[in-house]
Amino acid sequence: MAARLLLLQEALAEEKRQEAARRRLMRERFRQINVPDAEFVNTFRVTREVFETLYTEVGPLLPPVRNNRGIDPVDKILIALKFFGRGDYQGGVGRDQWVPMSQQAVSDCLRDVTTALNDPGLIHRHMIFPNTQAARAVIKNGFYEKFGIPGVCGAIDCTHVALHRPHEYEERFFNRKHFHSLNVQMVCDHENYILNVDASYGGATHDAFIWANSVIRNHFEQLCGTGEIAYLLGDSGYPLREYLMTPVDGAAEDSPEGRYNDVQKRARSIIERTFGILKGRWRCLLAARELYYRPDMVGKIVVACSVLHNMCTMARLEPLELEPDEIAAEEDLQRNARAVYQPPPAVEALRRGREAREKLVANGQRFRYVIQIIQAAPGSPHHAVIAIEPSPSLQNILFDIPEQVVENEEPPLDFNALINESGLLDDVGDPI
Repeated sequence: MAARLLLLQEALAEEKRQEAARRRLMRERFRQINVPDAEFVNTFRVTREVFETLYTEVGPLLPPVRNNRGIDPVDKILIALKFFGRGDYQGGVGRDQWVPMSQQAVSDCLRDVTTALNDPGLIHRHMIFPNTQAARAVIKNGFYEKFGIPGVCGAIDCTHVALHRPHEYEERFFNRKHFHSLNVQMVCDHENYILNVDASYGGATHDAFIWANSVIRNHFEQLCGTGEIAYLLGDSGYPLREYLMTPVDGAAEDSPEGRYNDVQKRARSIIERTFGILKGRWRCLLAARELYYRPDMVGKIVVACSVLHNMCTMARLEPLELEPDEIAAEEDLQRNARAVYQPPPAVEALRRGREAREKLVANGQRFRYVIQIIQAAPGSPHHAVIAIEPSPSLQNILFDIPEQVVENEEPPLDFNALINESGLLDDVGDPI
């Protein structure tokens, strides 16, 4: 009996060895064959060029391969990309013609790659709120040119990411739509680039509570304390502050307040578009999917997908759109999932917020200026922009760039040539 059991165990062990060898052989064949570009993007959600960049940056952060049976970093990254893009069970992800792996191997790959994508240095390179006036001026100019609202540094909102019922503190994750989730706060710029993510709160937490306890709020309060005009745009679920612009309740459509609401809503919709692009490419974040991980791991997956989103955005990849039924399901699950929250009274902060919003409403129809492009800080991929207009106060509202920013030891720039090259002038040479 014992001999028969030993033979059975040896047979099973041999079968596992043969299966592992088969998978290694198939992975090697994958590297040698030419997978069509469209199929590569459909499977791994990025182009080959973006994958090469990703491998260059993430590969050194992965654990070293200890022996010839270890999984190569290329395969680890590919399997993680496939999981992020599909949001399927680990076993289903491993049953793939290109990168076949066991369920446990998929789990290990996902853990390693997610941890690498949460590396502080990597996050700092690919997802950080601009920390200079010149960099913030680029975003302010982008929002103004795109939506006609000045001084805006970003749009803010929250989205729910579904997770499996946690074993601890379940009540913190059970939202009003009756499923367990993280309520993830994000800030984006005018080009759908994610500037800040907070994925540390459960679905039962209100958006305003997350904002009140967030690092980004403290950052905006410090900017406000220096006298810089810098706004975030939020919906009516957020408290009005002098740096957080919300809609005017009950405004008539043809009133200045109503026109402000229209512009504010149109500009704020960029964050909703960002959510759609993010979840269209990395479908594991869809509320209709359910991530079978602890809440802290789900938060890391959210951050990892946000970093990948920014890499794709910088590479100008075409968005991978959701199907109409997926959009409808996502909107239905996100709708009314927001928790009830009554923020503590802050009368003075509310008063200053109303004053700031009234200035925006009053100036909404009088913005006309010439934009000049200057060089930003060394190493920056962007240009800084300033506004020259008869009213100094309006210049401060738009960008709040001190005059000495344009001073440079280099030869003076030909602003007219720069403006013509940038397309900021129409055919007759007048400012747009």
